[in-house]
Amino acid sequence: SGDAAAVARRIDPAREPGLSPEQRRLMAQVEYAQRQRALQRRLRSRNVLLALGIGAVTFGIYGYTFYSVSQERFLDELEQEAEAARARA
Repeated sequence: SGDAAAVARRIDPAREPGLSPEQRRLMAQVEYAQRQRALQRRLRSRNVLLALGIGAVTFGIYGYTFYSVSQERFLDELEQEAEAARARA
C-alpha cells in the first residue's frame, strides 16, 4: 500500500526538482486539456437536460391546446342541440 500511495500521489510541477521547463509546460497543457474535457461533459449533460425540459413544455402546451379546442367544439355542439330543443318546444 506504500507503493500505491507513492504512485497515486499528486505532484506539483512547479516544486518537482527533476523536471525540465519543457516537461512542466507539457504537464500544465495536459491538465488544462483534462479540465476542458470535464467542463464540456458537464455542459453537454446540462444542455441535454435543458432540451428535454423545453421539449416537455412544448408538448405540454401543444397537448393542452388540442384538448381545449376539442372541449370548445364539444360545448358548441351542446349549445346547438339546446337551441334546436328550444326551437321544437
